[in-house]
Amino acid sequence: MSFLEKITEFEFFDFKEYFDSVSSQDVENSLNKNNLDKFDLLSLLSNTATPYIEQMAQQANKLTIQYFGRVISLYAPLYISDYCNNSCTYCGFNRQNQFKRKKLSIAEIESEAKVLSNSGIKHVLLLTGEDLVKTPISYLVESIQVLTKYFSSIALEIFPMDTNDYKTLINAGADSLTVYQEVYNKSIYKDVHPQGMKRDYKYRLLTPERGAIAGFRAINIGPLYGLGNVQSEAFFAGLHAKYLEQKHPDVEVSVSVPRMTKAEGGISPKNLLSDKTLVQFMLAWRLYMPRLGINISTREPAWLRDKLIHLGATKFSAGSKTDVGGYSKVNKGNIPQFELSDTRNVDEIAQMIKEKGYQAVFKDWDAA
Repeated sequence: MSFLEKITEFEFFDFKEYFDSVSSQDVENSLNKNNLDKFDLLSLLSNTATPYIEQMAQQANKLTIQYFGRVISLYAPLYISDYCNNSCTYCGFNRQNQFKRKKLSIAEIESEAKVLSNSGIKHVLLLTGEDLVKTPISYLVESIQVLTKYFSSIALEIFPMDTNDYKTLINAGADSLTVYQEVYNKSIYKDVHPQGMKRDYKYRLLTPERGAIAGFRAINIGPLYGLGNVQSEAFFAGLHAKYLEQKHPDVEVSVSVPRMTKAEGGISPKNLLSDKTLVQFMLAWRLYMPRLGINISTREPAWLRDKLIHLGATKFSAGSKTDVGGYSKVNKGNIPQFELSDTRNVDEIAQMIKEKGYQAVFKDWDAA
C-alpha cells in the first residue's frame, strides 16, 4: 500500500466529529500505552489532551533523551536560486511577484559555502525555486560537488524528482532530502497552488518515498501550518512519517513544524497554530514515534526555540539566511523566501544550547 492509498482511507473522515468525541479517559488510555496507534495520535492532538501537556512533556522528554541523548543538531539553509515557475500563494518566490531574481554561479556558491562553513556549520540544506530550465540537474550536480568540499552533510530542498534523478544527486554527494507537502488537504492544496509543477498533489505526496527508494539516508517532511486545519494536518504528518519509518527502516525520518509568516505578495494564515498547540503537536509526535526527528527552524522566535529543546526537538537551523546569496551578500536588495524570527548567529545558538544542558552537534555522520 502506498501512502496515497493510506491517506485516501481518511478522505471522508470527519475530523471535527472525532476530535470533539475524544474523552479524558481516551487521552489517559493513550498516555498509558507503550506503543501508540493512529487513533492514539488523534487523541493526543485533540483539544481534550491540552490539559495533559505537562504529563505529555515529561514522557516525551524521557523518550527523546533515551533515543537521542541531550543533543541538538545544527544546520543552515543555502539558497542558490529564487527563479520559480509556481504561483504558490504563500511564498515570496511566487512567479507573479515582481523582483529582480538571482541564480548563483558556481563560483558564487563556493563563496557562500566558505562563509557558511567558517561559521561552524557542517550540515547544509541546499534550496532552489522550482524551475527546471534555470536550475537543471547538471547545475545541481555541480553545486553539490562544490558543497562537498565544505560540508559533511548536504540535504536538498528542491523541486520533486524521479528516483533516477535523485540517484544522480546522491552520487554527486547529497545525502538527505526535505520535501514539504505544504498541505495534505487536497482541496486547499489545489487552491494555494493555482499554477506550476507543484500543482500535482499526487506526485508531490509520493516524493519522499521516491527519495527513500533512491537511497537518501534521511528524509524530512511536514505541512506548512496556516493553510489547512492544524490538527488534521498534524495527524497526516505523523501518519506520513510513520509510514516512511515502517516501510524504510534504514532511513532517518523527521518532521518540521514551519508556521506561516508574512510572505512577499502572499496570503495571511487562515488556520493559526498557537505556541501551546505547536508544543502539544511535538509531544504527541514524540509519544507516537520515539525515534522521530523534530526540526525547528528560525521561523520561530528565539524565546520559544529555547524552550523547545526540552520538549522533543532534535534539530535547529542556526544563523540562517533565506535569500539567495545572503551569506556573502552577493545579491543586495533581494527578496527572502520568508522572514526570520530567530536572528542569532551560530555561536549564539550553540552557547544557548550549552546553557540548557545540551550539546550542539555540528557533524553526526560520515559516508562509509
